[in-house]
This record gives sequence, structure tokens and C-alpha cells, in this order.
Amino acid sequence: MGPELVIPTPRNVAEVAGAVRANNALSCAYVTFLGGDGDYVKGVVCLAKGLRKVKAAYPLVVAVLHDVPEEHRNLLVNQGCLLREIDPVYPPVGNKKSPFIRPYFALNYCKLRLWEFVEYDKMVYLDADIQVFDNIDNLFDLPSGCLYAVMDCLCEMRGQPCADKVQWPEDLGNEPPFYFNGGMFVFEPNLDTYNNLLSTLKVTPPTQFAEQDFLNFFFRDNSKPIHPIYNLLVAMLWRHPEFVELDKVKVVHYCVTGSKPWKYTGKEQYMDREDVKMLVGRWWDIYNDKALDFAGNESVSG
Repeated sequence: MGPELVIPTPRNVAEVAGAVRANNALSCAYVTFLGGDGDYVKGVVCLAKGLRKVKAAYPLVVAVLHDVPEEHRNLLVNQGCLLREIDPVYPPVGNKKSPFIRPYFALNYCKLRLWEFVEYDKMVYLDADIQVFDNIDNLFDLPSGCLYAVMDCLCEMRGQPCADKVQWPEDLGNEPPFYFNGGMFVFEPNLDTYNNLLSTLKVTPPTQFAEQDFLNFFFRDNSKPIHPIYNLLVAMLWRHPEFVELDKVKVVHYCVTGSKPWKYTGKEQYMDREDVKMLVGRWWDIYNDKALDFAGNESVSG
């Protein structure tokens, strides 16, 4: 059997919103990351609208690199996002030219800057290619002191690894109790943790899955798994369909090649599946819904 899942306590959305307005709650926020002038900005815009649709009680902070153009920054501000500019984090060079599965993975080390956001007690990180389809504010109620995330492959729930499971890099020593996906996690910003992350990075060899491997290495003794409904990787639809309850999924991660809604063609492998088409369609329904655009009189304080 795999590690025991941590089950967050359900919340009453109206009660949570009232508590936040009354300043009786921890300072919390959702956070995502954006770099460059590419079309991932569409993902962030849709994420902001999706959180608004499910009546999330907390704001969306966007950690932006210096190269995000003013036009894109304005789009995000106009959707009620709180922008926080960060400096890049560069992985150790090592002896290999590019050890990563995809070269752009190197950019993801910038996520380490999030632990510097100490004006927040707790945050939920979401990649820009994620959409939230149901309220997940209850994740902020998870006990403090751990990083919480979803297993990267659902085979870990049953103990027998499948052929598609990410192989743990030998360079990082013993394999952790479970391997989580770095596209979504619940964490607590802390300057000591932030400094330890950066100092550890300097002496840790870069591996194929970049910051995801590194975070699994760093938090190997201080992380716990949560249910996959909080980060359904699209590939699980065909890798582990027996474990997927699509009607219960709260968060969908469009991380597979060809699944990004803003560049979806349906021509790549598995992309002609009806369940994939449905999830892409749901993303576009939110993106195109002008009623979900931010209204200037809404509060975006965290």
C-alpha cells in the first residue's frame, strides 16, 4: 500500500468568506508563477477567473519575472491578480549541458522564491496550466508544518509502480516515501526555509525533472500526500482510469503535450479522447465567460 492520504476537512464557503472579511483567518493566498511574453498568461487569466467562479475566499498572487511585458501585467491586474516581481533562480550548472527532460524546466526553479512571500502564513501554489473547478479553500486548513501535494502517479496509491512513474534520480540518494507533482502544493512561506532551499540548491545536482525532483528531495521527510482530486494530471485519464473519479475532480492540470487549452488541436496522442475534449471545453467556458471578469469594486486583499 502507498502512503496514507491526508484528507482536508470540508468547508462552508459562505462561512469562510465571512471569516476572511472579519479578519479572523490566517493571511492566505493562492499563488502562481509567470515568466516571459508567451501565451501562458492566458492560463493565469483563466485561473483567476476560475477561482472567482468557485468563490475562492483568497486572492491570486502572481510571481512575475522581470521579462513579463507590461501588457501582460495589465491583463493580470485587470483580473484582480496581485503581482509580485521576483528575481530568477538559476539551477547549478553541473557537468551536463542540459539534464532536463525539457530545457524550459530550468525556469521552474524560480518557484523557490515563493518561500520568501512571508506576508502570507500559508499559500496554495498552482501552475499556470491548471484550472480550479470546485472550491479548494479547505486546503488552507491542513495542519501546519508540512508541504502537501498530490502524488505524481496514481500507482503510488496502490504500491505497485507502473512503467510511466517518474524514476527517482540516483544522484539524489534514497527515494522519498512518495513522489509528488510540483505543479500544485500547499506550503508555508518562511525565510529560514527559503535560505535553506537556495543553499541546498547550490550543492544539489540538477536532474531530469528540475525543481520537481529538487522539492521532492528537499521535503522528503516533511511532505504528505493529498487526494488526486486536488491535482488531476490529464495523463491519469489513460494511465490509471480505474483510480480517476472525474465527477469529483476539483483541480485539473493540463500538463501533457497537446493538452494546453490555448493551443489545443486534438491531433497529438490521446488528445482526441472525449474526456480530454470535455476538460478543454470546460477551460474555454471559463476563459470566455465575461461575467467572471474582475469587477473593480471587489476586494483583492490577502
